[in-house]
Amino acid sequence: MSDPESQADARPAADARPAGAIDPRGPRVSAAITALLLCIGIALALVGTSTSGALRELPVAARAADPGFIALAVVAALFAWSLVSAGTQPLSALFRTAIQPRLSPPTEWEDPRPPRFAQAVGLVVVGAGLVLHLLGVPWALPVAGAAAFVAAALNAAIGFCLGCEVYLLLARAGRLGHRDRGAAGHIRQGY
Repeated sequence: MSDPESQADARPAADARPAGAIDPRGPRVSAAITALLLCIGIALALVGTSTSGALRELPVAARAADPGFIALAVVAALFAWSLVSAGTQPLSALFRTAIQPRLSPPTEWEDPRPPRFAQAVGLVVVGAGLVLHLLGVPWALPVAGAAAFVAAALNAAIGFCLGCEVYLLLARAGRLGHRDRGAAGHIRQGY
């Protein structure tokens, strides 16, 4: 029989971060900034060449010079950067240095794999729009940007990470080569 005090001592402290875990507020802040950048990219794409029926007739260099293309290419580069080196990615660094020190410690920690998978999904979606735009497909750029915006806005506004949920479904189905370590991607005791 155990008493409540010994159970409380057995629980990890909120500020005792498990190895490899991340503050779940970081991806939400990144999602908010990403949503803003995507919104700018979509607006620029809508007023640029990407909605023109004559897009296919423009040279590839002119398609690549479209301001919407450039803005969404920056977002794609941020997605790619987070896959290569999440710790040095500018949005992560901004959160870690300017925002996180002003917050209280998180109440729970998050496994970094679901947010990283979500970044890969964002890269694929925005990357597809960029490639289709270069191939001369009208509306591909703003539609891909809008799809990524919806996912980023959901994460930023209500904490629902669409890519993370897909990751967890795939992990539970055994499609990622390992089993999920925690419900909803949060790290719990025993991580």
